[in-house]
Amino acid sequence: MDEIVKAALAKWPNVPHCTGWLLLDRRGQWRMRDEGAQARGELGSPIRHAALIGFIERNYACDDSGCWFFQNGPQRVYVELAYTPWVVRLTVPEGGEPELTDQTGGRFEPALVFVDDEGGVLFADQSNPSRVAVLHDHDLDLFAQLATLDDSGLAGTLPWRPGRVLTIEAVRRGDVPARFGFVASPAASGILPR
Repeated sequence: MDEIVKAALAKWPNVPHCTGWLLLDRRGQWRMRDEGAQARGELGSPIRHAALIGFIERNYACDDSGCWFFQNGPQRVYVELAYTPWVVRLTVPEGGEPELTDQTGGRFEPALVFVDDEGGVLFADQSNPSRVAVLHDHDLDLFAQLATLDDSGLAGTLPWRPGRVLTIEAVRRGDVPARFGFVASPAASGILPR
């Protein structure tokens, strides 16, 4: 967390939280949602300002109830999640091994792989609790080239590192938030943070 944010929290500890205004889409883009976009159920406008995106990503965290937020100075801005709290990109450098990078630019080392009932691919890491990330849809073809799937397309294996093969399991999309302990929509959840 940025030092300026810590200082603001100490100075103004009781600023009301904000919900519904910030969304992380399935491609890892941060989006602002004004009242009209929220009322219409739209994703909102992509944030393009690099410094603001960096500020959001450095101050992105999860509370004890599983709601993800951006600590904006003394105010928590709770994040609506189009799917998971993390979005990853899959690459294979020339002559190298597969790599995953999350929307903040950090490396993501998978321990588990899932295919959901809508064709989405998810990765979970070994942290406690596990971080779960949806694979960016532009990387589904590369995943299909690397993976060996059974006839259902919902199970199989993914060679990851020399001598390490990850098992691919099926998961229902609707079960993902509860299974991985996050709240997709703090605004609609009825949970009153803090």
